Amino acid sequence: MAIMTIKNLHKAYGDKTILRSINATVEEGDVIALLGPSGTGKSTLLRGLNMLDRPTSGEVIFEGQDITQASESELDKIRQDMGMVFQSFNLFPNMSVIENVKIALVKVKGVADAEATQTAEKFLAKVGLADKATAYPASLSGGQQQRVAIARALAMNPKIMLFDEPTSALDPEMVGEVLKTMRELAQEGMTMLVVTHEMGFAREVASKIWFMADGDMAQYDDPEAFFEHPDSERAQSFLAKML
Repeated sequence: MAIMTIKNLHKAYGDKTILRSINATVEEGDVIALLGPSGTGKSTLLRGLNMLDRPTSGEVIFEGQDITQASESELDKIRQDMGMVFQSFNLFPNMSVIENVKIALVKVKGVADAEATQTAEKFLAKVGLADKATAYPASLSGGQQQRVAIARALAMNPKIMLFDEPTSALDPEMVGEVLKTMRELAQEGMTMLVVTHEMGFAREVASKIWFMADGDMAQYDDPEAFFEHPDSERAQSFLAKML
């Protein structure tokens, strides 16, 4: 069942076109790796799906509603169902790890503190950080901070998770722990859309590849077909540099 449908999505800044009539469908349980050279609009597309960066035209149908027409108050509610993990961790430095995870539950969803604490503990354990609940972000590695950010998003019980290059700010030795968490989410059936340069993750974990070039969706494919038989010179050139 389609959880999200993208129709003729276009984004421009003045006379500079970033996205050109993107059309795509996200099915429940999909793990989509959004690949392509830097500067081709991948992050703009991802941010356009929850209206953090409003499209110039087109539609994003999420659970039957065109959210491009939603008001900011409506979007606040819609975004509760769309977990977002950024390159930077965006944790509050003056709050403990568990406080970072539960703050949106309390402030946005109105969950009672005791229940929010229980939920936060559950998701910290899920990402392997149960022992860091009382620690502060500055004492954690980059990989640990990103896993806290993932736990924070999961605690809201989203229907889809959007990851914008979640490992790009990490030292190489910390990338694996974040990808391991994401693999486990994929295995559990979480619907995920991931902008990434991690080709191993895309090949092994993704169920679909979306390849973007110059603001266009140049190829939709399954991982085996994309990596073994890229059907455009742009994709061939990209893979030659990345593999």
